[in-house]
Amino acid sequence: MNRTLKLNQLDDQFIKQIEQTSGQKLNDCYQCGKCTAGCPIAHSTDLPPHKIIRMLQLGIKDQVLSSPTIWLCLSCVTCTARCPKGVDLACIMDSLRELAIKEGVPQAQKQPIKLFEKLFLDAIKRHGRLYEMGTLARFNLLTLKPFQDMELLLPLLKRGKLKLTPESIKDVEKLAQIFASSASDSEVH
Repeated sequence: MNRTLKLNQLDDQFIKQIEQTSGQKLNDCYQCGKCTAGCPIAHSTDLPPHKIIRMLQLGIKDQVLSSPTIWLCLSCVTCTARCPKGVDLACIMDSLRELAIKEGVPQAQKQPIKLFEKLFLDAIKRHGRLYEMGTLARFNLLTLKPFQDMELLLPLLKRGKLKLTPESIKDVEKLAQIFASSASDSEVH
């Protein structure tokens, strides 16, 4: 990784754009590292979460948008829950993915993000919460990569980060009504 920072790499507009789309103030982060310490996939990233934030604070656009880390993020919000300043890093990662797609970043073109979003929402509709194991298994099968990330399975199970069976909320029917109402509202508009 090139550790020399050049002025032509800095992009003030990028900082403003990410803050606007995410609704977060990047300078609220003081680099305590709690986001990275709690992140279940930090050990598998090229840039851990706190470094992503630091690079955003510096306006280093190209390297952040091309980082595989923004696509590996599970949006589990562990980082957000642990942040003493309340920085919603999961929301920032969503903004980065959207921008990477919009700007045609080559890494973004390889991401079957729409499929993942559908599977994610299907799990929420079915259980009222994410069933990570089932969602990832379906995703890997549908993208014809059934053994992708298998090396992560055992460590995540050992740490209690994944459950073998889904857990559902008490009133899944009420949630189904919310989804149905939301779908009918979007059809009207």
